[in-house]
Amino acid sequence: MTGSQRREQLIEVGRRLFAERGFEGSSVEEIAASAKVSKPVVYEHFGGKEGLYAVVVDREIADLTARITEALGSASSPRVLIERAALALMDYIEEETDGFRILVRDSPPGQSTGSFASLMGDVASQVEHLMVAQFKGRGLDTKAAPMYAQMLVGMVALTGQWWMDSNRKFSRADVAAHLVNLAWNGLSAMEERPTLRG
Repeated sequence: MTGSQRREQLIEVGRRLFAERGFEGSSVEEIAASAKVSKPVVYEHFGGKEGLYAVVVDREIADLTARITEALGSASSPRVLIERAALALMDYIEEETDGFRILVRDSPPGQSTGSFASLMGDVASQVEHLMVAQFKGRGLDTKAAPMYAQMLVGMVALTGQWWMDSNRKFSRADVAAHLVNLAWNGLSAMEERPTLRG
């Protein structure tokens, strides 16, 4: 194998092991043994398990970010935007289950690369301007729009995690449709000054 081919092989092996066992449950020894190389080869390419993990996480973040950014940039209406964003996440979970498992786990101590939480925060920032427009159109206080953007994105992200863990008893389209049903129909009847009634 060339150096770049070996690097890609180690990334694939690491990705699989991190998805199965998590960062803490995986070792350089296991990664090297699965790739049929010696431990120094792993250290040579990545400096250790942390470096390999950082590359894996960076690739997953880049893939998911590209999918969601494309979905957010192609919508013609707020409802279609919610539909496309939900489907983009469901597609990623369905096609890259190992990657999603890695992203939703805690990053190791000292991890300087992105995390799923920071990615969802970025998505919420992109959604925020749409929420502001919806709030203005409905005569609602726009100061609360950032909070609602976080709620909406969190709802989609946590539902995606539940879907992955539930053996996908519903199709991705059904999950997305139910997400949109709650988000859109709930948004259509928002109160100007919501209060708890319990």
